[in-house]
Amino acid sequence: MSVVTITENAALRIKEIMEENGETEAFLRVAVQGGGCSGLSYAMGLDFEVAEGDEQSEQFGIKILVDKDSAPILNGTVIDFHQSPMGGGFTIDNPNAISSCGCGSSFRTADHEGTPEEC
Repeated sequence: MSVVTITENAALRIKEIMEENGETEAFLRVAVQGGGCSGLSYAMGLDFEVAEGDEQSEQFGIKILVDKDSAPILNGTVIDFHQSPMGGGFTIDNPNAISSCGCGSSFRTADHEGTPEEC
């Protein structure tokens, strides 16, 4: 079972980004870092190296990495992509998040508060 699930729409957009950057062999790394109004924030990026302890999965042809510290915080998270006339963007639905800030880019869980910053 994967720590993080990506939807088909998210996978299509990630593939487009990989192709645009010439990085079709990269992994999608999903992580949690300290910061944001609520103390934790999401990080997604392309990576070419698997670190010790990384959780690995593959969905819709996208190879996904989640580091061992982020895995319990992200367990059950779904990443989607929505396009609208105003633009598009990724959405992250984390069942472990118990609160988030008004800007929607940071959160905290019952067990992990992080270090809040001013928004």
